[in-house]
Amino acid sequence: MQWALTLFVIGSAIWTVRPLDLSGRGLACGALLLVNCVALAARHLPEDRVPPRVALVWLTAGVVAAAALLGVSSSGTGYLFAYFLVGHIGFRLETRRALTLAALCGVLCSGVLYFRAGSGHDLLPWALGLTTGAPVLIGILNRSNRQAVRAAISAAESAERAARAEAQAAVLTERGRIARDVHDVLAHSLAGINMQLELADALIDTGDLDKVREANRKAHSMVKESLKQAQWTVYALREDSLPLVGSLTAMLESSGHRDALTVAGTAREVPSRVTQNLLRIAQEALTNAARHAPGGDVRVELTFAEKSMRLTVSNSPATRRVSADVGSGMGLIGMRERVALLGGTITAGPVVADPDDGGPDEGGWQVEAVIPG
Repeated sequence: MQWALTLFVIGSAIWTVRPLDLSGRGLACGALLLVNCVALAARHLPEDRVPPRVALVWLTAGVVAAAALLGVSSSGTGYLFAYFLVGHIGFRLETRRALTLAALCGVLCSGVLYFRAGSGHDLLPWALGLTTGAPVLIGILNRSNRQAVRAAISAAESAERAARAEAQAAVLTERGRIARDVHDVLAHSLAGINMQLELADALIDTGDLDKVREANRKAHSMVKESLKQAQWTVYALREDSLPLVGSLTAMLESSGHRDALTVAGTAREVPSRVTQNLLRIAQEALTNAARHAPGGDVRVELTFAEKSMRLTVSNSPATRRVSADVGSGMGLIGMRERVALLGGTITAGPVVADPDDGGPDEGGWQVEAVIPG
């Protein structure tokens, strides 16, 4: 569209501007017409290829040439060069320089017509020369719109980059959570199973079949427990929003601790991130209780305070023989990492008896996690 307008102005000027010949005033008119055509066509050059100072010199020379053509020619549409050049001045130059150059163009063109410099355009009023500076406002408006569009595009690109960075961070966080879940479910369980199988292999050579069967039984028991934990992990990974109280209740029932949950305070919905981590902490604590205190009672307390939640998992001493299996030692570390991600605190240790009244869990173990929110 811009090129069409430029070609229209140049074509109409060549068709109408007179005199055009190779001597005297006609030669001057032809030379000025050529300068105006070049100055007008140059507005299509990319901005980054024309330095600001060069643009200022080029547009100033174009304004002077447009006013001179208006004075030298005796007829035609040469004044259109002034209108289009001034419009581009408002678009290309900063506002102060654009207004100054537009005022200069208006003064030169009106002066040429007022004092009748040369012998042409007797029918054009001098006030028409003043209007040649008006298109600068259109150019300034177009420049402002272009800058607004560029700012919007830049803001959108920045927002997109920020969204990508946030998404990448979310992916890394989720990978870390999945890694912790995989460790909690598989790492120490598989390590224990592997240890029992290696023990069975070693005992086969001794011919002690009773001990081989015992090691095999322990391996099978650990496999069943790992499968149960894997089911809970898959459930936690698939659900976007887990009901904390309901999930804890189902977890305790599936592990054989019916009615072991006590809820204090007013239960409320919590973010899925908090729910998932609290469930994994409870699961790890229950696993440790089953391993180190088989047959002991387990109690789980979930307390909703005004600005925090407290999860307490405690167990009484073992009532059956404790297996000599050794865990990986990473369970408590994993629980501490989960609580740290939520900005909370966790304590784990033996239950100390009250000097006046020993509780039922005396000699057992307790894990307590406090989460803000």
